[in-house]
Amino acid sequence: MDVLDEYGISPEQAWLATFVTSIVALAGGAVVFTEQVYYGFIWRYFWGPVAADAEGAQCAAYLRDSGEVVFNPAAGCAAVENAYVAEPGYTTVSTVGYMVVLVFMLWGLYMLLQRFDLRPYRDFFLSLVPFMLFGGALRVVEDSFVAAQRAGADPAVGFPASGALISPFIYFTVFFVTLAAFLLAQWLQWNDYTDTYTYPLGAIGAGTFLLTAGYLTMLSFTRDYVGWYPLVTITTVGLATLLAVGAYYGLGRYAPEVNAGTGTMGLVVVWGHAIDGVANVIASDWTAAFGIPGEGYSAKHVVNRIIIDVTNAVQPAWLTDMIGDSWTFLAVKLVVAVLILSVFDEQFFDESPRYAVLLLMAILAVGLGPGTRDMIRVTLAI
Repeated sequence: MDVLDEYGISPEQAWLATFVTSIVALAGGAVVFTEQVYYGFIWRYFWGPVAADAEGAQCAAYLRDSGEVVFNPAAGCAAVENAYVAEPGYTTVSTVGYMVVLVFMLWGLYMLLQRFDLRPYRDFFLSLVPFMLFGGALRVVEDSFVAAQRAGADPAVGFPASGALISPFIYFTVFFVTLAAFLLAQWLQWNDYTDTYTYPLGAIGAGTFLLTAGYLTMLSFTRDYVGWYPLVTITTVGLATLLAVGAYYGLGRYAPEVNAGTGTMGLVVVWGHAIDGVANVIASDWTAAFGIPGEGYSAKHVVNRIIIDVTNAVQPAWLTDMIGDSWTFLAVKLVVAVLILSVFDEQFFDESPRYAVLLLMAILAVGLGPGTRDMIRVTLAI
């Protein structure tokens, strides 16, 4: 900050300059060194996985000899030669890249929110929870497009437009919807249409989620390629709620300092990650128990895959056959969520309430958003 002050540059100007410079550098590199920068980096780790996901393919391959992009190459995803191969999901490179982008965007969002009065902060946090549910449900809309393609039907929206509904780009889509709702809610308060912006903000979020969920429910009753297994959602929400409430009151009794700073926000954070954990367990190991056809769903996130691989390495085969190998992911989600909350003590909130709430929002979003997607996707068997 001292360096910026010395040259008369505000933090906002520095952020914008960094953003523009990064975009120009990537775009310029992609144009000048198309194969190395675009196909070897941007496409291979970021856009290629999205394209493969949108097409419902096991992989996409850029054939360097011919310059073509093919889905599910005849030689196989692992055997194709002299090609950049992209598979749906995350890699170590893409995960690190998204983390860097997330931190950078949080910095910009923090500076933006400094221009608004966000009090009461806890109500602001809670009013954004419906948008995270909306994001998860919206991701399933794109899953329905893939299901339509597999069934030989035309999807409602085709690729590349549907890429806006696939991770990580869906985070930007939901962000801009949320930002528009936030600005509208602030305008309503400024013009005395409401006493607080948090009520209309939460109502808009709930409305977007209900509309999206309603569309998916309609598909389940009008399209043969979309199923209906509501017990999955009931079980996921029920178990996640029991685990979160149990953890919250257990901490209140044996480690009250963990809940002292976050209060009910901490409960919501644990609940969101419990949703993600329970949904993963059901999707990976228990679909047959709910009568859902197929072999279940595989983990796409690199951290999830690592946890499952470690479990398979140390857990006896007979126990894996009995309870599956993804239960440890749920345990890790709960433990990590509680450990993170322990950092948000009362002093943290007293000194930096905006920053604390912003971080909690990001922590909740990376759990509740994907968890909602997995829960609804398995409910619809797509």
